[in-house]
Amino acid sequence: MSERRSFDDRGHEENQLRPKDDLELISEVKKGSRAAFSELVRRHQKALLRLCMRFVKDVNSAQDIVQETFIKAYEKLDSFEGRSSFKSWLFQIGVNTAKNKLRDQFSKSLSYDEVEFSVAAKAENQLIHNAVGTALKVEIEKLPFKQKTALILRVYEDLSFAEIASIMQCPYDTAKANYRHALLKLKEVFSSHTEFKKIAFESVAALTDFHEQLMEAE
Repeated sequence: MSERRSFDDRGHEENQLRPKDDLELISEVKKGSRAAFSELVRRHQKALLRLCMRFVKDVNSAQDIVQETFIKAYEKLDSFEGRSSFKSWLFQIGVNTAKNKLRDQFSKSLSYDEVEFSVAAKAENQLIHNAVGTALKVEIEKLPFKQKTALILRVYEDLSFAEIASIMQCPYDTAKANYRHALLKLKEVFSSHTEFKKIAFESVAALTDFHEQLMEAE
């Protein structure tokens, strides 16, 4: 019996040391634990900030969106049912908050579909050569918001179409169609632009990942 108790004690100790998953933390938050929500913030704030930086020009604006997103998430947490991951649910709130922020700021003079968003240098360098990246960013800025969002979530955040559909609150096929239309528009420019072609052939290795994304549009 003593050996059984020792085994149980070890198992209990291991459970105590195991990091709690998001659902366990959410359960604790719903019971009133602020520390649990602080852990959720710590766990997801970097990814959320990176996402917000895709839609706005500066860190301060992105941080404002992140803060507002977490406030909304805390207020709406009782409505979270776990049908998607907490990260996808949080990204959904973040994307909607960014869209509303852009609409509020530019609706009088500029459509939020036309607002420039910044691409982190590290992510851009991993995707394509800097020279092509500059021209590519100009074309991405012209995409409708839904197409831009699908592209960002798929290419830069490496999310599945199921996750993208959840974040964008649309059917799976609609999320995939927005992504495909975005790629087709970029591919048309990429294929017809003489300077694009020249840079592409000089940067084959760096462009491999991007070509793989483009081929999905075929």
